[in-house]
Amino acid sequence: MLPKYADIIIDISHEAIDRTFQYKVPEHLNGCIGIGTQVSIPFGRGNHLRSGYIVGFSDNPLFDEEKIKEIDSVKEGGVAANSELIAMAAYIKEQYGSTMSNALKTVMPIKEKVKGLINRQIRLVIPIDEVEEKLVIYQKKNAKAKYRLLSELVEESILPYNLVVGKLNISTATLTAMKKEGVIAIEEETYYRDVLPSDYDGIEGKQLGVVPNEEQQAVISRIVTDYQDGNRGTYLLKGVTGSGKTLVYIEVIKKIVEMGKQAIVLIPEIALTYQTVKRFRHCFGNKVTIMNSRLSKGERYDQFEKAKRGEVSVMIGPRSALFTPFPNLGIIVMDEEHEATYKSDYPPKYHAREVAIWRAKQCNACVLLGSATPSVESYYHAIKGEYQLLELTKRANENAKMADVQIVDLREELKSGNRSIFSNYLKEKIGDRLNAGQQTMLFINRRGYAGFISCRSCGHVFKCPHCDVSLTEHFKGTTKEKLVCHYCGYETVNPKLCPECGSPFIAGFGIGTQKVEEMVKKEFPAARVLRMDMDTTKQKDAHEKILSAFANGEADILVGTQMIVKGHDFSNVTLVGMIAADLTLFDNDYKSGERTFDLLTQAAGRAGRGSLPGEVVIQTYNPEHYCIQTAAKQDYQSFYMEEKAYRSMLKYPPFCHVLAVFMEHENYEVLVNCCNKLKGQFDIWNQQLEQKVMVIGPCDATITKVNDKYRRVIYLKQVDYEKLVWMKNQTEQWNETNEQFKQIRMTFDFDPMHSY
Repeated sequence: MLPKYADIIIDISHEAIDRTFQYKVPEHLNGCIGIGTQVSIPFGRGNHLRSGYIVGFSDNPLFDEEKIKEIDSVKEGGVAANSELIAMAAYIKEQYGSTMSNALKTVMPIKEKVKGLINRQIRLVIPIDEVEEKLVIYQKKNAKAKYRLLSELVEESILPYNLVVGKLNISTATLTAMKKEGVIAIEEETYYRDVLPSDYDGIEGKQLGVVPNEEQQAVISRIVTDYQDGNRGTYLLKGVTGSGKTLVYIEVIKKIVEMGKQAIVLIPEIALTYQTVKRFRHCFGNKVTIMNSRLSKGERYDQFEKAKRGEVSVMIGPRSALFTPFPNLGIIVMDEEHEATYKSDYPPKYHAREVAIWRAKQCNACVLLGSATPSVESYYHAIKGEYQLLELTKRANENAKMADVQIVDLREELKSGNRSIFSNYLKEKIGDRLNAGQQTMLFINRRGYAGFISCRSCGHVFKCPHCDVSLTEHFKGTTKEKLVCHYCGYETVNPKLCPECGSPFIAGFGIGTQKVEEMVKKEFPAARVLRMDMDTTKQKDAHEKILSAFANGEADILVGTQMIVKGHDFSNVTLVGMIAADLTLFDNDYKSGERTFDLLTQAAGRAGRGSLPGEVVIQTYNPEHYCIQTAAKQDYQSFYMEEKAYRSMLKYPPFCHVLAVFMEHENYEVLVNCCNKLKGQFDIWNQQLEQKVMVIGPCDATITKVNDKYRRVIYLKQVDYEKLVWMKNQTEQWNETNEQFKQIRMTFDFDPMHSY
């Protein structure tokens, strides 16, 4: 029996209409629509056509049948969402706070159909013994174009369409006429856009030429045996840098793909795509593809379609690749699982790790998390037995020993009169590498040129007029180009005089990648230097070009932000220098220590990955800090014990869950009033709970104003995650009935990765 009514989510991101609406299914659409179909429907008093997604069907009207409107049509160019994606959107909406419309947009990386590329060719269809007769007829009729084309087709029975209309100068009218005569056929074939550069090896089935060692094989056998026995869990693979985690991923995926399944491989940065895909293509050939934000609409749509049809077996990409619509997903691998980029910065603020585990349970797949420095949360779950802990304790290459780490106390450098950003020790080591023809990586966790610009006469700091932050100096070559706000994008020319006192003594404080690059060139003029940060990788394929050039030995020194220290493998890199290890150490953030430990450990892991010994130099003003000391020793266990004590005492994740309720408004007084009212509501709702939720705030955000909007935050803490979800649901319902709160932009962030 065909359904009479459809339940539809309207594609409008507003809490007031965050529910399903019932529409009649017209007869002419029966059989053309299903769960997930994108349709056009009349909405509101003016019956303006809006798009929406069908999320259910029913036979009974929910109210007066005469008032129920009818679906207008299936949306042209719309992409259908399958039922699994709709269920995932519902999960994200409930767990992280969002409208259903926003959640659907999140799980659908592709929003619209894109016309495919078409390869056209001209084929000769008449028998070869009739060709001579046709040529005579064309010659008699002086049909020169037809004669010319038929003569060419005698030599080659198939010709590319572009060659025919271009080089042979045959008009479309001539082609149409010859087609009607039955002499030729015009054939069209849709083909996919190629998203991988030509230097990616696409020979299917080619082996890596590397055999897993005993430790790797034990991990591979454990996961594959569990899978074959029907045990589909979550594994945490803790392996030291260079231990060969990627080989484990490949071997496990190979076995699962052989069972007719598909795999998603998540990476934290687009920058890691180049090396990761190269290794996977060696093994899986053209069954591997990528998905990321740098692809065009057409490229993303093609990869989406290939996955949906099962034409590829492995999808590699950052967070959004998690939503690949594979029909038979078998495993989700999450490399460098500790990275903060796996948490969305925009509502809904989901964490890819949690959504991956949920999705795997729905489709009976397994999850493999990998890292040399697992997140404190994941390691805690593994110790408790919620994840299965697997370890690789030594480097895969027996000749590649762990790098020797030296900590340089910058306070002592200053006492000795060295005011350079390079310690004397690091300078000496860079010079040694240049003389030996070896490569160096210099890491600093800040792009641009300077932390802030100020007047040295009166102390005036140049700030963004729209945000409560200082502007950052950017250079073009050695010329001061502009001051930039990294929050809203505001730009202005570099000032020559202070607007407060008129002094010309204006200078930058702090250092960024551009400053480091400039000083490297000044200190080592013969060195070939590359820089890799957000500014140099804006263009498509920029990551691949920089990394490929460095891998091919076209540069001696690579300067960059954290994107250069994640997962890259350069055998000729024997020195890694960390210019200022303290930049992330004292952030206003409970994760600052973990972030510093991760970055230093990962950066140290880039040195000595080949047969040559590696050395790491950590420059710091806090050499005694436990994060610096444990990172230098690559001692995760000691770091974890220190961090565990700190977090459990102060009730931070994973020992207690945190919900940040973040609010923005153009008027500060209105914002303060609303925050106070909401705090009062939390106190009222708390009375219904046996175990109270701790309420902290409201208070101004660390950066009080961004893009002309004021920002405040309230923090809720509770061991039971579901109680925070309940508080979130109460807040959403209360907002719907409170007119004043409809002016406030409110977002929820569960277990935030940074402080607001």
